[in-house]
Amino acid sequence: MQCAGDVQLSEPSFSSSKMNSLVAYDDSDSDTEDGRHPNMPEAVKAPSIHLLQHQPESDTTLHPTSLAPLVGSSLFGKDFSQTDRYPAHSSNPRNTGLRNSTMDASVLPPQKRPEPSGGGVVKPYVPKRLRQEQSNMAAEIGSDTPVTPDDLIGRSARSIYRVSDYLGPHLPLKYSSSGIPKKVIFHLTEHAGPVNGVQWCPVKQCSHLLLSASMDGTCKVWDAVDSGKALCTISCHRAAVRDAQWSLCGRKILTGGFDSFLHLTDVETGKDLFTAKNDCKISAVRFHPCDSNMFICGGFSPAITAYDIRLGKVIHVYRAAVQQHFDLLFLPDGKEFLSTTDCVSRDSADRTIIAWDFATTAKISNQIFHERYTCPSLALHPKDSVFAAQTNGNYIVLFSTQRPYKMNKKRRFEGHKVEGFAVGCGFSPDGSIIVTGSSEGNVMFYNYHTSKIIKTLPSHGSACVGVHYHSVMPSLLATCYWDGSIQIWE
Repeated sequence: MQCAGDVQLSEPSFSSSKMNSLVAYDDSDSDTEDGRHPNMPEAVKAPSIHLLQHQPESDTTLHPTSLAPLVGSSLFGKDFSQTDRYPAHSSNPRNTGLRNSTMDASVLPPQKRPEPSGGGVVKPYVPKRLRQEQSNMAAEIGSDTPVTPDDLIGRSARSIYRVSDYLGPHLPLKYSSSGIPKKVIFHLTEHAGPVNGVQWCPVKQCSHLLLSASMDGTCKVWDAVDSGKALCTISCHRAAVRDAQWSLCGRKILTGGFDSFLHLTDVETGKDLFTAKNDCKISAVRFHPCDSNMFICGGFSPAITAYDIRLGKVIHVYRAAVQQHFDLLFLPDGKEFLSTTDCVSRDSADRTIIAWDFATTAKISNQIFHERYTCPSLALHPKDSVFAAQTNGNYIVLFSTQRPYKMNKKRRFEGHKVEGFAVGCGFSPDGSIIVTGSSEGNVMFYNYHTSKIIKTLPSHGSACVGVHYHSVMPSLLATCYWDGSIQIWE
């Protein structure tokens, strides 16, 4: 069967003279002037023959679209007209012939990337929260300046997780001995209720960020080094936020409140990553020191619960014959943790401080503190195997982190008052200083080795319930107060 455009050969092997006749077809005698077979279709006779010709080398490269006229409408059912494919000033190569391979490439149509529908602009989806923040930003910087979602997210990320201008030169340096701050550099008053605690970001590159938890139901992240301004506010609780803590990576914040809810929030996006409803009001939350996917929480209940964020559920429950847990503290390896309770009886301190095995939920010891005072807060020494306990007896006492958690009876840090407030205490990064607040509002500094008072910072009229030394700057300290204010000292 013979198809249109094919050259009929008499035998599978043909002579050189017949080949020569095919190559020099234009010069041979034919029934027609242009050498085409009379039964061949008009659109494909000449081009199909001249494809057998040897094409001389040329600097001009033919575009693939120039071969489209070689196939006619009889083969593909589509008409490639001259007006659709070739410019008005050029001639159809089907008429001029592909015999001359020196055709100018300028006559070929340029290739363009197809444009998407809708004018070529693809608009990304913008969440409602970002649209609201975008409109607020536009109001701040002027309505004539367009604000895109990328600008909004980029500005937020840069403003929060940038490297502080003040801390930057100190980051590569080795930490020197801790000092005593002398004056207030920032006085932060945006909270509408008492501030229960403050904590610097644990990542040194982002340690200009300060976290605060307040009884007004919010947590705030502050730039407490360069500007003293609040960078973001977490408002996911419906009641007082009793405790909050940074994750090890410094990108997430765990909060627990009197609404019995736990929330894990992404600082950069504000997204709630994890939410759980506890059985009681929460007064303390602590991340596992070796795995930020696990944490424990305690409050107005005999039970302490441990959660795994990956599983989204409770993995351990630790029960004691008490009514309330005040504070929680993981020991360095994360295998054990301590809890302080409200259990006090006359001439006995059974269960005042309890040591727990994290994996098995077993009580390791409940005969640690043998004095009849409750302990509202605990602190871990950064270098020694020692932890400190703040007592309602207006003093701080030291214990060993090794079993049987023996108390140091030779050193006691006295001179400040607690009187019913959950006053926090802590160590300087080098471990040489113990710092504590007081119900009178003073900030007291003790020598860790001698237990003597080094200095007292004066009160401004309200109880100081939280203190935290900075991890990079030797004399930078954050304090929080029951009147809702925060002070940054240096």
